[in-house]
Amino acid sequence: VQLVESGGALVQTGGSLRLSCVVSGFTFDDLGIGWFRQAPGKEREGVSYIVIRDGYTSYVDSVMGRFTISSDRAKNTVYLQMNSLKPEDTAVYYCAADLPPFGLPHEVSDFDSWGQGTQVTVSS
Repeated sequence: VQLVESGGALVQTGGSLRLSCVVSGFTFDDLGIGWFRQAPGKEREGVSYIVIRDGYTSYVDSVMGRFTISSDRAKNTVYLQMNSLKPEDTAVYYCAADLPPFGLPHEVSDFDSWGQGTQVTVSS
């Protein structure tokens, strides 16, 4: 599975960004896709997750109500809409593919393929 992220940028506190993850090399409908982030000096952490076929979604507490994950099955693309951004959201954001049988939605070790990452910087 190949994944390519885009959409990272420098934004001010309170701003919004939409990240995209284009997926190829596997039947899109059979995948779970997770968004993760890694800040300097910190471990990679889960942010959000979607099961493409049934639309199940999951979010970690720190982004609940601010971030929205969605998919466009015609474009083999998963989006992460990020609103009300905070400086602590600053990180490299990665999307990753979870092949069936699906693992835990935010567990790094359960994901099989990763994109190269896109930088999100939120200025205070």
